[in-house]
Amino acid sequence: MAVESGKKVMVAIDESKGSYYTLMWVLENLHETIKNSGNPLVIFMAQPPPNNINVFAASLGTARMYCNLSSTPDLVLSIQEQNYRVTKGILEKAKGICTSHGVQAEMVTEVGDARQAICDAVQKYTISLLVLGDHGLGQIKRALLGSVSTYCVQNAKCPVLVVKKPK
Repeated sequence: MAVESGKKVMVAIDESKGSYYTLMWVLENLHETIKNSGNPLVIFMAQPPPNNINVFAASLGTARMYCNLSSTPDLVLSIQEQNYRVTKGILEKAKGICTSHGVQAEMVTEVGDARQAICDAVQKYTISLLVLGDHGLGQIKRALLGSVSTYCVQNAKCPVLVVKKPK
């Protein structure tokens, strides 16, 4: 699979072992392609959006009352900062792995649902090839939770390569 000069390759990662495998696969199999493109490998990770509404159940005799509580702005900010620190740490580790393999890398992160954030980043950074790992969800979990890789294959505005970890 060749990427022409000037084209960009992006690998989307998270904290899973499958993402590490995917990154290593890219470095081993697309090393020359990335170097010849003249662009750094774009390493992308989505930060989860803070959940700003907490619901709890209060017992009221036999009935239950459900109350929506908005989180305080300080709590939301604290969650966002923690998510950013964790994401940045994972991206820096991935960038270090790239550097040790002689591949220049650029770290990119966005806040939001991973599926949409990845597809948005593909357009924003004019990505030519998106590489994702496959978490190996079963059919039921995939149907209930949705699959990031399936969503990106269907919605990303570039070719998508899904790397499956051998069993």
